[in-house]
Amino acid sequence: MKTVVKELTYEKVLELKPKKLKKPVKPAFFWRFLIKTIAKSDLKKSNFTYTHDGKALDTIRKQPCLVLMNHSCFMDLEMIETIVYPKPLNIVCTSDGFVGKAGFMRSMGCIPTNKFVTDFVMVKNIKYALDKLKSSVLMYPEASYSFDGTATDLPQSLGKCLKLLNVPVIMVKTFGAFARDPLYNNLQVRKVDVSADVKLLFTPEEVQSKSVDELNQTLKNEFTFDNWKWQQENNVEIKEPFRADFLNRVLYKCCNCNDETSMEGKGTDLVCKKCGTKWTLTEKGFLQLKEGCESKLKFNHVPDWYKWQRQQVRKEIEDGTYKIQCDVDIYMMVDTTAIYKVGEGNLLHTNQGFVLDGCNGKLHYEQKPKASYSLYSDYFWYEIGDMICIGDMKTLYYCFPKNTSDIVAKARLATEELYKSLN
Repeated sequence: MKTVVKELTYEKVLELKPKKLKKPVKPAFFWRFLIKTIAKSDLKKSNFTYTHDGKALDTIRKQPCLVLMNHSCFMDLEMIETIVYPKPLNIVCTSDGFVGKAGFMRSMGCIPTNKFVTDFVMVKNIKYALDKLKSSVLMYPEASYSFDGTATDLPQSLGKCLKLLNVPVIMVKTFGAFARDPLYNNLQVRKVDVSADVKLLFTPEEVQSKSVDELNQTLKNEFTFDNWKWQQENNVEIKEPFRADFLNRVLYKCCNCNDETSMEGKGTDLVCKKCGTKWTLTEKGFLQLKEGCESKLKFNHVPDWYKWQRQQVRKEIEDGTYKIQCDVDIYMMVDTTAIYKVGEGNLLHTNQGFVLDGCNGKLHYEQKPKASYSLYSDYFWYEIGDMICIGDMKTLYYCFPKNTSDIVAKARLATEELYKSLN
């Protein structure tokens, strides 16, 4: 999927006036029917099925609910629309999804928000959809796709949000969606069956009777998963010869020589070009050292390797040595007309946060570690490239690293660890 991109000078972009935000609308039956119809092909290819506890579907058919769902790939939307059909569903989605198609997205009931940015307007819009439009609302509380196939941190404000909304909370957990289309694999879809489990997580009475901490703990438990472990325990074989393509985006640091510039995922193998150590990603999702190779640290599970990388980043932060600096192409979003390419610059990330300078010295932006508990970063974003996004409610800066190694995952890990260290 691509987006609308226009080249414009930084000065011209600053002159643009954002369009006034509008309240969400109830999605028309036509759009609900169309999405369900379009989704049939993908769902059939993946043999999609779902189970439910009986209470969940009965509740959502009788009254507006908040639907929480883990986020693995675009297919998530096709699954949830099929599950709740024909009931109306407003969808909280990233604001850049509105670019070039704001009218269409709004008519589908989408509610825009900036990822990992405090957004009180979004909460007001959700409540408006629930109370006034009498429509259920879908939210992906993780905000971004999982990098390593495990759960990402949830905002601590989520429990408070549930109390404010005071509606039934439905949980939808998917299985196989990540294995079918993991973010790192450059939109290369595999043959994997997909399923979902739907259950009533909280009634309004339970939301009000529980403390915010209790609500957050339950949510954390529900959003604890490991897609690689699921694949292994269910003997799901992924035979595609491209299954390790770009796995270096996730596993960017060699666990043998510690180099962060030489990992390459290609075909079914992951290799460090500096020390020569090679691993095969097996059909059942295990990492296996190639014959004749040795490694100081031995990981056969992708999330374990990723967790070790987090520990290494945390140590750099504690030692005061953490630093990412690279040249970037800079794009900006200030309205929904286009993503504006404004020039080049330099992005710096240290214990003090992000500093972005560019556009021949005209652009200077700083973002402190306390600004967000995580980072909007993505692989092959709208088919442009790997991306790091910083900014606020008014302006977002999309930074595409140039002539450098894989830093997107490390930047997200560091953002999360820096935030934790200050709280």
